[in-house]
Amino acid sequence: MHSSLTGLGLTSPVLAAPMAGGGSTPALVIAAAEAGGLGFVPAGYQTPAALAEQIGRVRAAGVPFGVNLFAPNPVPVDPRRYRQYADLLRAEADRFGVDVGGIGPTEDDDHWADKIDLLLADPVPVVSFTFGLPDAATVAALRAAGSLVVQTVTSAEEARAAADRGVDVLAVQASAAGGHSGTLTPERIPPDVPLPQLLGEVGAAVRLPLIAAGGIATPTAVGAALAAGADAVSVGTVLLRSDESGASAPHREALADPRRRCTVVTRAFTGRPARGLRNTFTDRYTADAPAGYPALHHLTSPIRKAAAAAGDPERINLWAGTGYHNAPAEPATRILTGLTRRLWL
Repeated sequence: MHSSLTGLGLTSPVLAAPMAGGGSTPALVIAAAEAGGLGFVPAGYQTPAALAEQIGRVRAAGVPFGVNLFAPNPVPVDPRRYRQYADLLRAEADRFGVDVGGIGPTEDDDHWADKIDLLLADPVPVVSFTFGLPDAATVAALRAAGSLVVQTVTSAEEARAAADRGVDVLAVQASAAGGHSGTLTPERIPPDVPLPQLLGEVGAAVRLPLIAAGGIATPTAVGAALAAGADAVSVGTVLLRSDESGASAPHREALADPRRRCTVVTRAFTGRPARGLRNTFTDRYTADAPAGYPALHHLTSPIRKAAAAAGDPERINLWAGTGYHNAPAEPATRILTGLTRRLWL
C-alpha cells in the first residue's frame, strides 16, 4: 500500500466503497475500518444535517474513514424528452398510487457548497469525489484542512484532469462497477474496459496512488487488481447483503436470486449511466430514458420508494456490479477479511 494510505492507519488494502441511497451505513463504515481498511460515509442524496449526524456516529467509533461527495457535473434534461418520459412512467406511478405528472425537472447540486463548508469546518481523514471534478481551490482547501483527497476517474484522460486539480489519490472505476459510473461525460456510456487494462492506462498517464474499483468480489480479483498496479481496492456490491448494509429487503433478495442472470447499464432510473440487475423497469425504459441528471433521479424517486416499500424488485434500482453473485449474507468484517486471504500466503 502507498504511504498515503498506510499513514491513515490502514493494514488492509480492501476498502468499502461509498454506496449512496442507503447501501452504506455508519455500521458498515466502522466495520470496514475494523477489518483494517476504510469505509466512506456517502454524502450523496443526504442533507448536510443528516451527513453531519452520520459523520458523528462514525467519528465516535474512533476509526479512520472517508466522506464521498457528488461533485456538480449537471446533465440538463431536454424538457420535451423529460415530459415524454414522465408520461411513459405514469402507468408505473399509478400502480403504487403516486403522482409523477406534477414533478417538473429538478436541477439541484446536492447541497454542494454546504457540504464542502461542513468538511472544512470539521475535517475528516479522507474526502472523495465522484461525478465531477472539484475546482483546484476546493481541493487545496481540503488538503490544507488535513484531508486526503481522492477523485473517481474512469479513463486516463480523466485521470490527467484530476491530477491537474491537485488530488492525492485516484479511484479508478471500471465499467463493471455497480451503481453510478463516475464518468465525467455522463452523456456517453463508458466503454467496457477491463479493470486491469484501465489501471495500466491510468498508471501510464499519471503518477498518483490508485484505488481499483469495479467488479471486485473475490480474493482472485483483489490480487489481480493489485498486480495490475493498484495500491488498494474498493468493493461495494459484495457488501450489499452484509449484516451492516442498508440495502432494502427486495434488493438483498434479488442479489441472491439465481434467476437473475445479468446486469445492465441504464439511465432509466436517474438519467446517469448506472449498472444494476436487469429487471422489468430496465427492460421497459432503458431505451427511452433521456440523459438528464439529477432530473430523472427526482422523477423516478417516488416510484422507487413505493416499490421498495411494497417489496417489488421489478421497479427499483437494483444496483449491482458484475460480481454480484459473490455477495454473501455475512458480517461485513468477515467478507472484507476473506477478500484478503490470498494476499499473504
